[in-house]
Amino acid sequence: MPELPEAETIARDLRRRVVGSTIARVDVPRPDILAAPLDPRRLRVALHGHRIAGCSRRAKKVVLTLEDDRRIVIHLGMTGRVMTSDVEPADDLRHIVVRIGLDDGRVILFDDARRFGRLELVDPADWPAWSAALGPEPLSAAFTADSLLAGLRRSTTPVRNWLLDQKRVAGIGNIYACEALFRAGVRPARRARSLTRREAAALHAAIRDVLREAIRARGTTFRDYRDAEGGRGAFQQRLAVYDREGLPCFACSRPIRRTVLANRSAFHCPRCQR
Repeated sequence: MPELPEAETIARDLRRRVVGSTIARVDVPRPDILAAPLDPRRLRVALHGHRIAGCSRRAKKVVLTLEDDRRIVIHLGMTGRVMTSDVEPADDLRHIVVRIGLDDGRVILFDDARRFGRLELVDPADWPAWSAALGPEPLSAAFTADSLLAGLRRSTTPVRNWLLDQKRVAGIGNIYACEALFRAGVRPARRARSLTRREAAALHAAIRDVLREAIRARGTTFRDYRDAEGGRGAFQQRLAVYDREGLPCFACSRPIRRTVLANRSAFHCPRCQR
């Protein structure tokens, strides 16, 4: 499932490729991908003739900003890909849900095999509330070790689950939560409020480090994820615990364990994460 590094990589790629282009046409082969109250006709009318002024990311979502400050928000879901039609791998996309044609003949392609993604159009007046419903960005100045500690102390939920709550901190998914907890030496099942100030500071640093490293590696690809140029991520080669059940820990050689928390797998080293 694409998380912050994957969405950030796609947004950066699209920023180089589509900002300044004007939308000439819109096709929606799979209308169920549109968030209510959008429908294909309404989306075509709303986007036609408008210039793309910017491309960014909020949490795990890719955001295309139009010249009038409306925002096309693409939720990647589990298998979402966004790329333009002039990259070679675009020929392999077989589950296109939205096509946004540009004035130079290229097309922005939103492909989603499992169709858990969404596309919505957010008006400028609604954007502050939309964004405020999400937690702070973990790479922003607003996300500090002290604010993390304060949030953790208000919760008895397992710390891995706390990190996955997008209202508490935006963009972290299971892969990077497990990896950050390993680096901080904290077990995923620890109650959030049980972390000490020192552990919270270590976790804060680990979250930022692992996210930055994953962005430099252009994300993590197990199967579906591709960047906006059709390439695979490389961070899967650096994973210390995630999806490594039974394999030796790189630090101490003990087998990595998998536990299930809230119906989702968490991975940890029983010796390094006490």
